[in-house]
Amino acid sequence: MAAHNDLGQWGEDFAADYLQSKGYAIRERDWHQGKRDLDIVAVTADQATVVFVEVKTRASEEITSPKDAIDVRKIRNLGAAANAYVKENNVTEELRFDIITVVGTSPADAVLTHEEDAFNPLLI
Repeated sequence: MAAHNDLGQWGEDFAADYLQSKGYAIRERDWHQGKRDLDIVAVTADQATVVFVEVKTRASEEITSPKDAIDVRKIRNLGAAANAYVKENNVTEELRFDIITVVGTSPADAVLTHEEDAFNPLLI
């Protein structure tokens, strides 16, 4: 596996651990439908909201911020993937789209930022 894939997988693992420490239950990791995917599908601690979490990991922010990788096209794809997930799994809870960015290469130097309700794909 390429180094950037390893870093991305580590970032998703780090993000999932963070979410679980905050009381979220992880329903899915790396859910796919065709070319579209959802990094993490979680449920809030009160079980009222299904959260679709896009995780972006970078070793550093020297070149670009990880959040800059989430453009309009990516948001539309996330919306389509979430729509498919909702239909396939008969989701009835409220929905939310979050972004978690991880900058670093290990838990010792990583900075994790969690932006709740980061975007609504229906408004793009």
